Amino acid sequence: PTASPIRELDAYRARHGQGYSVFEHNSHAIEQELLTFVPVDDNDNSGDDSGDGAPLRIQKLRLRNVSTRARRLSVMFYAEWVLGAQREETQQHVISSWDSETQALLARNAWHPDFAGRVAFAACSPIPSSYTADRGEFIGRNGSLAAPAALTRTRLSRSSGAGFDPCAALQVRIELDPGQEVEVIFLLGQGESPGAVRELIRRYRDAQAVAQALAATRAWWDKTLGVIEVKTPDLGIDFLLNRWLLYQDLSCRIWGRSAFYQSGGAYGFRDQLQDVLAVVYAAPRIARAQILRAASRQFREGDVQHWWHPPSGAGVRTRISDDLLWLPYVTAQYVRITGDSGILDEAAPFLDGAVLEADEHDKYFVPSQSAETASLLEHCRRAVEKGATEGVHGLPLIGGGDWNDGMNRVGAGGVGESVWLAWFLVHVLHDWAYLSGLRGGKDAKTEVKTANARAARLTQAIEQHAWDGGWYLRAFYDDGAPLGSARSDEAKIDALAQSWAVISGAAEPGRALIALNAAGQHLVRPAERMVLLFTPPFDKSPRDPGYLKSYPPGVRENGGQYTHGSLWLPMAFARLGDGDKASALLQMMSPIEHARTPADAAHYKVEPYAVAADVYALDGKIGRGGWTWYTGSAGWMYRIWIEEVLGFKLAGDRLSIDPVISSAWPGFSLRYRYRETDYAIVIENPQRICRGVASIRLDGRLLRGDSIKLIDDRARHALIVQMGLGVSKKSVES
Repeated sequence: PTASPIRELDAYRARHGQGYSVFEHNSHAIEQELLTFVPVDDNDNSGDDSGDGAPLRIQKLRLRNVSTRARRLSVMFYAEWVLGAQREETQQHVISSWDSETQALLARNAWHPDFAGRVAFAACSPIPSSYTADRGEFIGRNGSLAAPAALTRTRLSRSSGAGFDPCAALQVRIELDPGQEVEVIFLLGQGESPGAVRELIRRYRDAQAVAQALAATRAWWDKTLGVIEVKTPDLGIDFLLNRWLLYQDLSCRIWGRSAFYQSGGAYGFRDQLQDVLAVVYAAPRIARAQILRAASRQFREGDVQHWWHPPSGAGVRTRISDDLLWLPYVTAQYVRITGDSGILDEAAPFLDGAVLEADEHDKYFVPSQSAETASLLEHCRRAVEKGATEGVHGLPLIGGGDWNDGMNRVGAGGVGESVWLAWFLVHVLHDWAYLSGLRGGKDAKTEVKTANARAARLTQAIEQHAWDGGWYLRAFYDDGAPLGSARSDEAKIDALAQSWAVISGAAEPGRALIALNAAGQHLVRPAERMVLLFTPPFDKSPRDPGYLKSYPPGVRENGGQYTHGSLWLPMAFARLGDGDKASALLQMMSPIEHARTPADAAHYKVEPYAVAADVYALDGKIGRGGWTWYTGSAGWMYRIWIEEVLGFKLAGDRLSIDPVISSAWPGFSLRYRYRETDYAIVIENPQRICRGVASIRLDGRLLRGDSIKLIDDRARHALIVQMGLGVSKKSVES
């Protein structure tokens, strides 16, 4: 019933939910419905909120005969075995076999360095009438999946073994009387041994077990995504915040680490660290685990793997300058929100490996685990010390690229500096001061004083050397030429340097406002609903900033809307209290707003429920969506809406609400589940202002401060926040 690879003229319908998808199609007087999901549950009984589940995909096909005659049908299941990175590299090593005990096809790749012992399987219920593990047989010579040769035959050859172009094809024969309905279950998965595989097959071939697994999966997602539920004046915002953004962040970015546009599976050091900050409310253990996992990918010298593949740890050591600094940044945010300062004492090992030579920009290898371990706090300290470099202007060196990897040749000579990284480092130095201060003692006081002093000196250097007159520069090339200047032919203004001037909290207020308004003027394109990363894109300039110039002008990091970085612009406007601009920009970047009408959807071309990493500003394709699903934009968009605009501020067991919303909103509401206790929160905006809290009532009682102490008493509490001028910032016990 899917619309591909065989397409019929009858209508198709696809429905996607959290953890499952349903495909429907009616043709040839047969109603068809295919349910697809991967089980998720908490059956490990650990009390963990991180989710667990069996390692398989379940598909349930429902067929109903709506004709007036009996029908004989042949249902074919087909999958191609890769069992590695690329089919062309692994196919000669894949050996298949028929398991008579479970009547299933098994396959393994004994040559794989990490998964040689694993067994993959394809099974179904009812038991297949025939099968083949030969892709050539199924598709046919010069054939395709749109018209496979197997569909012209009555049965498959029951072939399996070595030497095939491997696949798993199962045939099930069905007889349906008029009005009769039947269900067929298909399983695709893997296990640590043939015994483990057989256990999975026996369990999930049962229709009742499949129904229970689906119910558990949907319940897990409902519980996880229901920790914070909002209701705003815009239903599209509600859909994103209550379901889709967090689902995209957790299922694709944190768990899958793979999508259509980048099927990699690797952990990115900075990538998943940023992603887990979005799940810190709903699944804090996932965030905690990732922070410690990232710390274990740090070399003893302080730098880190840019990305790595589990379980071997094979990855790349680079000169990317910001990766390591995300560890103290994310750790500080996690501790502030959860109050879990105990994570700072958790031990994590370091890595040992070859240091990059002077002429090496990166190196791919499998590092060894060092005998040295240290607390997370020490890992953060080494990251700060290694990352706090200094160039001729007193700004940090951009190295092999900063957040924008595509600027990998701005400082390839080892002299170029990054203005964005300078603002980020200021923030990180304050984060480090905060973390150090939690430990107490004389040494901690020295660390705090030193970090704050370094941040002040760095801020002074930025203001002295990076102010361009109307905004802040983006960087300095190795030869000292500015990048992101009004005098530049291309890339005159970059969003990152302006946004983080505000987010860091360090820029001179007057300049910060001027810079942010300049970014709004030059980078926001309301008609196309786009927020550009910088403009104009690199095209004809003799300057070579790096590989981003290989993209067409206006695509991805080369002057398109690169949503991850563009989102920091509304975050900055929210920090300045401008809820109108912050909300407008966030809605402008919402995938829903790009697909409001059939014409819009046809132009945008990608999913309206998943944030796109980029939107093209390329002539002829302006407004077309690019890379979707696997993007850090989902987590940041969620956080900016929840924390900066709706003003949900959690600090351990204390909660404050400090909205920065559109002045057109009469208010909004949200429900927060604190452990086993519900807090129903209503925000009223009678004066139609963007920011300001006039009063707070908890369970009918007027409070004097701006925060409440959360209590897990399993009751239901009502919090009413009325916006207005004259804000009290004094926090008192409720």
